[in-house]
Amino acid sequence: MSGENLHERYMRLALEQAKQAARLGEVPVGAVVVREGQVLGCGYNKRASDACVTAHAEILALEQACRRCGDWRLDGCDLYVTLEPCAMCAGAIVNSRIRRVFYGASDPREGAVCGIVRLFDLPYPRRPDYEGGVLAQECSALLTSFFQQKRGGDQ
Repeated sequence: MSGENLHERYMRLALEQAKQAARLGEVPVGAVVVREGQVLGCGYNKRASDACVTAHAEILALEQACRRCGDWRLDGCDLYVTLEPCAMCAGAIVNSRIRRVFYGASDPREGAVCGIVRLFDLPYPRRPDYEGGVLAQECSALLTSFFQQKRGGDQ
């Protein structure tokens, strides 16, 4: 892992979260909230496990970070997520005042950062900066492998 930058390091933590989701049979998406080098929240998809439509990795990571901070405002925090956030998660990210979002795999069908809509580009009073493609190949491979197994494909 020498030569790995900070964004890749945190995305690898998000990938570990995603792998936990996969072990539960959940869509493997993981998220990590970081402020000044400290991980404040982690989450992975648990919609089926929790029977809850809002149990997305980003929402769970944001909730944990809010509890740790004792505030709903996550000013100065960055979010690392293995898949481009959906509209629900993008809305929560805007409302939480996350500073920057780094995501791995793009989601052209449901993504709300650069996919079907671009919520972070709307003129909200506060909106995060964003960067896609951080460890995109690894994030995409995990999702592809998961869905191949679910559909009874090879491996």
